[in-house]
Amino acid sequence: MIQRVTVPSLFSPPTYSHASVVEAGTKLAFLAGAVPLDAEGKLVGEGDPVRQAEQVIANLRAQLRAVGSDLAHVVSTEVYVVSGESAVLSAVWNVVEASGLSTGPHSSTLLGVACLGYTGQLVEITATAVVPEPEGAGA
Repeated sequence: MIQRVTVPSLFSPPTYSHASVVEAGTKLAFLAGAVPLDAEGKLVGEGDPVRQAEQVIANLRAQLRAVGSDLAHVVSTEVYVVSGESAVLSAVWNVVEASGLSTGPHSSTLLGVACLGYTGQLVEITATAVVPEPEGAGA
């Protein structure tokens, strides 16, 4: 269902693929940016990009469950971090890696940005995922 491609003539990425190809006819979910807010809309992990990344992953899991998918079926992400420091970007990427998102590995872009939508927000992740057919479907 998902073909992950690493191009031999390009620098070999450590934990992601250059492209993901999804066969036509597959159901896809395009997720809005997962943000570090709890169910009451309060910021989690103020000033702590690692804690915010953990909350973002938890929220992303919930978004995926709601559409019948999971982290293993994510084909592409954009990870936004309010920082220009590579150590901060790396710390957030470590959370992404530990989450199972890079299991595929999926295609991803990690970006340092000036600001995000919510006051105090340091991390946001958008994703595209395959929604697998339920067991026994199509038979």
